[in-house]
Amino acid sequence: MALRQELDITITPDGEVKLTVRGAVGDECLELTKALEEELGIVVDRQKTSAFYQAEANVTDAVKVGED
Repeated sequence: MALRQELDITITPDGEVKLTVRGAVGDECLELTKALEEELGIVVDRQKTSAFYQAEANVTDAVKVGED
């Protein structure tokens, strides 16, 4: 089951734009904000949360088809 991902965008009175990503692990957050960052201009600061350093969970099921 995929986690819900949210992007909070805050624009300060002086025009600074802040992007906050929730629900993404690893470098997923960079992919989610890439297009916006390219349109907005130069990234002045990037603060990585603990979620950035978490490994994405890979869940697989082993299925055997046919006779034993």
